[in-house]
Amino acid sequence: MNGMTITTYDVPPATLTVDEVGAGRPFLLLHGGAGPVSFLGFAARLAAERPARVLTPTLPGWNGTPRPAEITTVRDLARLQVGLLEHLDLTGVTVVGNSIGGWLAAEMALLASPRVSGVVIMNGVGLDVPGHPVADFFALSLDELTDLSYADPDRFRPDPSTFSDAQRAAMAGNREAIALYAGRTMADPTLATRLSTVDVPAMVLWGQSDRVVDPEYGLAYAAAIPTASHVPLEHTGHLPQLESPERTIEALWEFSQKP
Repeated sequence: MNGMTITTYDVPPATLTVDEVGAGRPFLLLHGGAGPVSFLGFAARLAAERPARVLTPTLPGWNGTPRPAEITTVRDLARLQVGLLEHLDLTGVTVVGNSIGGWLAAEMALLASPRVSGVVIMNGVGLDVPGHPVADFFALSLDELTDLSYADPDRFRPDPSTFSDAQRAAMAGNREAIALYAGRTMADPTLATRLSTVDVPAMVLWGQSDRVVDPEYGLAYAAAIPTASHVPLEHTGHLPQLESPERTIEALWEFSQKP
C-alpha cells in the first residue's frame, strides 16, 4: 500500500505489529474481529486526504500474531495500546475503534491517558443493552454476518472459494482471539456504569443500518459517556470505514479539530 510502513515495537508484555502511514495529527485505529485489513485502506485514504499520521496496530492474537499469557481481556488490550502511545511518545492522539475495537477505545478512555485527546466509538460492542444484544457472531455463517453488517451487503460479500489456506487459518485464529477477549456475548455488564467517569472528549459514530449492534445500542453508548456526542451515519452498517469512508473521514477530522 502506497506509503505504508510496517514496524514491530516491543511494548511489554507484547510485541506489536503496527501499520503506519502519513504525517501530521496522530490517529490510532483499533480494528474489530476482521483484523487490521478492515482499516488499512481507510488509513491510507485518511492520510492521503488529511494531514494525519495514522497507526493501525494488529491486536495480539490476530493474523497469527502471538498473544502473551498476561493479556486476556479488553482492559489488558487497552493498557497495551496506551503503552504503545507512550513508547512512541505520541500526544494529541485521536483513538478510533470499530466493533471490538470500539469497546477497546472505550476502555482506553477510562484509563484517562494524557496522550489521548479524544476517543471515537464506531459501532462498538461491549455494552450490555437489554433488548438489544450483540448478534451471535459465533452462530452466524459468513453470508449471514455479511447480511447483518452492511446497508448494501452484496457490495462486500466475500467469496470463500477464493480464500487461501493462510487466510482460512488467520480467520480461525481471529475467531479464537474474539472469543478470548470478548466472550460469547461480547459484552461487559460493568462497562456502562464505569463509563460514567469518562472525562475525555468522545464521539459515538454509528452506522444506522447495522444489525450486529443496532442504532439503539449506539444511543446507549452515547448515554453512558458524559462527554459523548452522537453522530448517526445513514445508509451505513457495522463498518463505516468500509461502507462510508468519505463521511467517516469528515466526521473524524471535525472531531479531532475540536479544542
